Amino acid sequence: MSGSPSSVPCSPAFPRLAPGFSVSESNRSSRVGKTSASYSSLKEGLIRDGLWASETRDAWRLSCKPFFLSPDQAAFLQELGGYLLSFYQALNKLYVDSVKGREPQWVHEYLDLGKPPELLAFARMNRFKDHIPGIIRPDLILTDTGIALTELDSVPGGLGLTGSLSRAYTQEGFDIWPSADGMVKQFARMVHSVLQAQPPSLAIVVSDEAESYRAEMQWMAEQLRREGLKAWCVHPKDIRFSEDGLFIGQDQHESPISLVYRFYELFDLKNIPKAELVMYSAKKGKVLMTPPYKPWMEEKLALALFHHPLLEAYWERALTPAVQDCLRAVIPKTWVLDPRPLPPSAVLPGLLHNNRAVSDWSWLEKASQKERQYVVKVSGFSEQAWGSRGVAIGHDLSQQHWQETLRRALEGFQTSPSILQVFHKGQVVVVEYYDPSTEEVRSMEGRVRLSPYYGVADGKAELAGVLATICPKDKKIIHGMKDAVMVPCAVG
Repeated sequence: MSGSPSSVPCSPAFPRLAPGFSVSESNRSSRVGKTSASYSSLKEGLIRDGLWASETRDAWRLSCKPFFLSPDQAAFLQELGGYLLSFYQALNKLYVDSVKGREPQWVHEYLDLGKPPELLAFARMNRFKDHIPGIIRPDLILTDTGIALTELDSVPGGLGLTGSLSRAYTQEGFDIWPSADGMVKQFARMVHSVLQAQPPSLAIVVSDEAESYRAEMQWMAEQLRREGLKAWCVHPKDIRFSEDGLFIGQDQHESPISLVYRFYELFDLKNIPKAELVMYSAKKGKVLMTPPYKPWMEEKLALALFHHPLLEAYWERALTPAVQDCLRAVIPKTWVLDPRPLPPSAVLPGLLHNNRAVSDWSWLEKASQKERQYVVKVSGFSEQAWGSRGVAIGHDLSQQHWQETLRRALEGFQTSPSILQVFHKGQVVVVEYYDPSTEEVRSMEGRVRLSPYYGVADGKAELAGVLATICPKDKKIIHGMKDAVMVPCAVG
């Protein structure tokens, strides 16, 4: 999920972020003084917003100041959203063309593995043909030689958290980038864009599986109401169905729902009350949904398809040279862990062992710790495919554990495929945070994951906000753990 033993190549349009300027000097400063946020103010604001569990329990480490991006990094992130939107659109078309026989059949077969036929039939309906997720969030690892895009998420957590933190640090006097209210305002623009001329009545539906994100989505709904939208954060069981559509009871009367923002994973549909009724309403055109019920757009193996040599001609037709250059620069080499034997004349494309081509995965089981600088991830449509679950870093495991992980991934191919991805090592940065027990400033060496959020509105993907997650440098997987610092970004 982070880190790299080798450099990330970058096109001339996206120059390599060299060690001398890839981390803003503002992050290196050990001076606090007037440049620091107030710990008590930050914490009180988060408690007031419902995003801190209590006054006595610390959910993560609070930074003294935002994470500062260099101007080059900021310019890159501004451009990246449009390129990722182009990739999503091309991926969607690739799947449809594969189903219709215009592109290789094995593409949709990969993406359909483990999916219920009824879900696929619904997702392929012509009325949803061009639907794209309304929010796009990549996971970006800062390395010594560039940026590595390790995942793409169309049902991302952190929306409300990033919005609340952005406002909190703005109130402390920092110029949060791209803006203090970007998360809320861009979400609102996305809603209006999806609905077009329909009344803006939104239900953010959060499942039991996603319960830990409910507070931040409630915060988002409240902010959207202040923007003039009818918006509620609800449990699926709170929705009422009729032949006229979906309704939510509020303030002793019922309001019709025109848009469902789905904050639940498709693998969990069987556990979600009224899921079939929501799908029926969408099928009949009574309600709109985003992200769409398109499981092929929520598979990590899409990154492997981008690198597949047999699809090179497709990507050249579907994407501009600038988009191709950018994605080649930032997407690590990725392969589908497909256990089926290859003919003697075939090899696994681009995968080498001791500088020699290989035709099966057996060598990986015996690979030394130095030779397995890879990450194994469950691709999608599985309870193990979100958060930090289902991720194993090859050189961080014992030989036995590595072999078990690899065999389990290969055995699960037909129901829940996994990918193998080159590991990219995150660059070490220094961040200052508050010790919750003493409120004193401490320094930590850590590695960074940047999570930029893009809202899709009127055919464009606009940057709404950026959350930096900095974990202690000895942690191989970067995620929102208790020891992590989670903070919005500024430019400096």
